[in-house]
Amino acid sequence: MLFKTIAKSEFKRLVEDLLKEEEVIGPKKIGEREDGKAIHQFLPVQSYGELDLEYGRTEYSAKTYFLPYKETLSKYKFSNDNWQQEIEYRLKPRFMIGLHACDINALLRLDKVLARDSYPSPYYISRRRNTFIVGIDHPPLEDCFCRAVGADVVTQGFELYLTSLGDRYFVSINSDRGFNLLKKYAIHDVTDEDTQAYLEVRREHAAGQKPLNLHDIPNLLDIEFYSDVWRQWGQKCLNCGSCAMVCPTCYCYGVSERVSMGGDEGEKSRQLYSCNLKDFACVAGNHNFRPDPATRLKYRYYHQHRGFTETFESPLCVGCNRCGRVCLAGINPPAIFNDLQAEGGA
Repeated sequence: MLFKTIAKSEFKRLVEDLLKEEEVIGPKKIGEREDGKAIHQFLPVQSYGELDLEYGRTEYSAKTYFLPYKETLSKYKFSNDNWQQEIEYRLKPRFMIGLHACDINALLRLDKVLARDSYPSPYYISRRRNTFIVGIDHPPLEDCFCRAVGADVVTQGFELYLTSLGDRYFVSINSDRGFNLLKKYAIHDVTDEDTQAYLEVRREHAAGQKPLNLHDIPNLLDIEFYSDVWRQWGQKCLNCGSCAMVCPTCYCYGVSERVSMGGDEGEKSRQLYSCNLKDFACVAGNHNFRPDPATRLKYRYYHQHRGFTETFESPLCVGCNRCGRVCLAGINPPAIFNDLQAEGGA
């Protein structure tokens, strides 16, 4: 990996040049909460001024641009003894600016399932390969726990990664595409002063996150499989699926097929789903393998922190706590883990 610095004014010029010809997506303020805090979303922008690179967290993650809530997989038509199928993949390049480390790590974890596993998704891969990612460092948020799941630092999965050093950015360059873009602008070699300033920022960010010990969570989940903690939290669950909709790594989905009344055309589509919804484990004969909220909540946590860890050697969760923020019942991972650890004597 290469390291350079670039003045913020020069980076602004870079983005403005991109906006002339390319689709640029970034954190954009869309409103305010009752307490005055800004609400942000990753949205296409038309000017540099629409970007808010000092945002805290977007309501939805960048996942929606790689694994949309609903997408058409194929369309087909029958005529006489022949048939035609139409499948579309993303080919046009786009730029996503301002992703935090946790959201980039979320994409890396989705890559393990959707790009490198036994059945890779060409739809996901085409979007991933044609997206130029510029990440940016940020101070830890009060309720996030990304450091506890190893998602507060990122070393891959991006082209450029920025750390603010006052009037300039410390830039980590992780790809040829990133370097080829940067070399068109005034960049500078890293000095000892830059290095010390960068390390100081990283120390401040590391010290600012509340400690949460999750090192033995996979074993604890096995030990506490029948714990009353699941019932206590599960009875609060509203089965709304909001947690999965804002989660940057949930990827459960259903596939449906619509065929015209004449049987001459049809469409197959995929739609994201949630394991917390009541009918998620319902099968033919109306038997439900997970009939109660406590069981569904438990298996959601088992997948994120036990099953995925066993298969891919890291938890699926990246600690952004979007699920905890959006949950109307106040269910959040740190509270559940604290209860499990207290019961298990951890």
